Amino acid sequence: MSNIDIIKKPILTEKSLDLASKGFFVFKVAKKATKGQVKDVLEDLFKVKVKKVNLINVPGKPKRWGKKQGYTASFRKAVVTLIKGKIDLFNLK
Repeated sequence: MSNIDIIKKPILTEKSLDLASKGFFVFKVAKKATKGQVKDVLEDLFKVKVKKVNLINVPGKPKRWGKKQGYTASFRKAVVTLIKGKIDLFNLK
C-alpha cells in the first residue's frame, strides 16, 4: 500500500477538534492498515513524532430510504497521539 492508500482523510468533528487541542488527531484509514503503517506514513507526511496509534473499526449504521433499508459504509479510524509537533488539519491537500 502506498501513503495515499493508507491515510484517506482527517475526521473533522467537534469532538476530534477538541482532541486535537490535546495532542490527539483522528484520521480515516484503510481497512487493512496496521498501526505501524499509520505511524510511518504520518511521520513521513507531517514530520512529527508519533507516540501511539489506536485503531478502531467503526461498523456501518442501519439507514432507511423510504421502504428500503440498508447500511452506511463501515470504516477504520485511527486516533494518533503525538509526542511533539502539531498537524495543521485545515491545510491538507
